[in-house]
Amino acid sequence: MTLTSDFWAPGSTAASSTADTRRFGAGGGVCAIHQPNLFPRLSTLAKLFAADRWIVLDDVQFARRDYQHRTRLAALDDPSRQQWLTLPTHLPNGRPTVINQALLVEPRRSRRTVSLLVRQYYGRSRYWPVVREVSDAVLDRFENTDRVADLARTSTLALLTALGWSGEVLESSAITTRQGRSERLADLAVAVGSTHYLCGTGGLRYLDHQPFAAHGVTVAPFHTPVDTGDRLWQWARRVSSLWALSEIGPSELATKLAVERPARTAPARRSSTYSRPLQGHEKGEARRPRPSPTNPQLTATPSSTADAPPHATDG
Repeated sequence: MTLTSDFWAPGSTAASSTADTRRFGAGGGVCAIHQPNLFPRLSTLAKLFAADRWIVLDDVQFARRDYQHRTRLAALDDPSRQQWLTLPTHLPNGRPTVINQALLVEPRRSRRTVSLLVRQYYGRSRYWPVVREVSDAVLDRFENTDRVADLARTSTLALLTALGWSGEVLESSAITTRQGRSERLADLAVAVGSTHYLCGTGGLRYLDHQPFAAHGVTVAPFHTPVDTGDRLWQWARRVSSLWALSEIGPSELATKLAVERPARTAPARRSSTYSRPLQGHEKGEARRPRPSPTNPQLTATPSSTADAPPHATDG
C-alpha cells in the first residue's frame, strides 16, 4: 500500500511557534489533533477522516492504559468476542517517557503477532485484500523502526488511505507551543494554518475556547452517533476499525464516515452537540474510496474484553 497523505512529516525538526503555512502546507481547513493509536477505534478514525489535516500528538506522556501500543480486535461474526493485540513496550525514561520515545521490546515477535492475529480475525472477510494492505503497511514499517509511535501512526494512516483520505499529516513534536493544555492545542492549530479545530467529546470537557478565539480558530465539536441501532457505531468506541473495514468494506465505511462530518462554519457550544452534517455538494466531500475486493483465513481463539482505558487527552 502506498500511503497517500499529501503532506507527510516524519521526524522532528525545530519549528517556530508562529503560523508558517509555507512550512506546514496550505492554510485553512480543519485540523484534528490526536495521539498515534494502533489500528485505532472507529470513533477516533471518524474524527481524523473528517479533518483536512491530522497533527499527531506524539510528544505527550505515554499511557499504558491507552491505545498507543494496543487495540481490541473483534470477531467478524460476533464483535462482543474480543482480544487485545498488544505491542510489548519499553519506556526508556520510565513513566515520564513521551510517546515518540517508547520502544518495542521484541520487534520480530510483535511483527509476527500482528501478522497472525489480523489474518486470524479478518482473513475470512470478503474485504480481506483491503485489510491485508493495511496490515502489510504496518508489517513493512517493522523493518525500519523500533518506535511504537511509528507503527501506530502508520496503522492509522493506512486505514485512512484505504478509505480514500488524502489529507496532511504532521507531528506536534516538530512545532513549538506554549505549555497549557488548551494553549498548546490552539498553538498547533494556528501553526498549521487551520481555521477550525475538530474536538472530540473528551476534549470538550476541559477545553478553554479563548486561546482559539484569540487567533480566529473555530472549535468544531465532533462525536459519533449513539443509540442508532447500527452495530457499527455501537462498537465504535471499543474495538479497532479493522472490524468495521472487514464488516462493510472501504466504500461503504467511507460513506458512513463522510456523513458524520460536522458543518465547518458553526462554532462549538459547551453542550458537545454539532450542527448538521455536510451535504455532498459542500466543501469537504468524501474523497473517492478505492473499490472493494474479496476473500481467505486461519483459526481464532478470541478472549473476552477488558475495561476500556480513559479518553485520549486531546479528545
